[in-house]
Amino acid sequence: MDEQLGLFLNHLHVERGLSENTLAAYRGDLQQFGAFLAAQGVRDLNDLQASHITAYLLAQKRLGRRPATVARRLSAVRAFLKFLTAEGLVTANPAEYTGSPKQAQRLPRVLRVDEVDRLLTAPDTANPMGLRDRALMEVLYASGLRVSEAVNLKVGDLDLRGGLVRCVGKGGRERVVPVGGEAVRLVDEYLARSRPLLLKGRRTRFLFVNRRGQPLTRQTVWKLLKRYAREAGIQKEITPHTLRHSFATHLLENGADLRAVQEMLGHADIVTTQIYTHLTSRGLRAVYDRTHPRA
Repeated sequence: MDEQLGLFLNHLHVERGLSENTLAAYRGDLQQFGAFLAAQGVRDLNDLQASHITAYLLAQKRLGRRPATVARRLSAVRAFLKFLTAEGLVTANPAEYTGSPKQAQRLPRVLRVDEVDRLLTAPDTANPMGLRDRALMEVLYASGLRVSEAVNLKVGDLDLRGGLVRCVGKGGRERVVPVGGEAVRLVDEYLARSRPLLLKGRRTRFLFVNRRGQPLTRQTVWKLLKRYAREAGIQKEITPHTLRHSFATHLLENGADLRAVQEMLGHADIVTTQIYTHLTSRGLRAVYDRTHPRA
């Protein structure tokens, strides 16, 4: 199975352009599946039966894995076997006949507008690091970028005059997203006052850099958001994705078109974007309960 797994991962990397993190997730899930099959005495994937896959899923549940994790691992198995079948490396794909575990839909955590305001104004813009952090958070909320997209931005990716940012998302898909005036102002100020001090004469194309002139990491952004949330008195659990969720929810609450939000978020399927309509519907219910005489 190791050789077949290598071919599959190469296919995902070269032909589908998946990120290293996604490839690592596929590798881990499928290696775990392979270890389970070996323990069951299955040495050849041509001998694989649907009952083996069902037993694997049951074993995952007994280990206390969340439904979302079990569903992800089944998805990896399905994709792997589909690839091997298409390549003629196995004769059948028994995963086609295995049902997915039911999952409770988890709504994304979002911030209220006043909470976003408190978070974004928490950094001290009088010092270079604070100005960088404020500019970064303004861009995240103004554009809905994923944190991986934001830390990989180059200086040339921002059109400050046009109020646009170009980024490369999942699968290597490029998109252009509008950026609001406040984010443009902060980035312009960061480029003029803060970034040169952080670089100290070093050269890099990356927009957001640390004290050593190197691009920020996702972990660094996660930590700084946590710190500023505490300073702003926000009790909710904050991650970089919280600003992305808040971006989408606030747009829809104010009448944005779902298709437009899908395009700005870079979702390949509008079904992914529709999760935010549940949040806005919940908000409408709260307004109704508060204002209708017969509520």
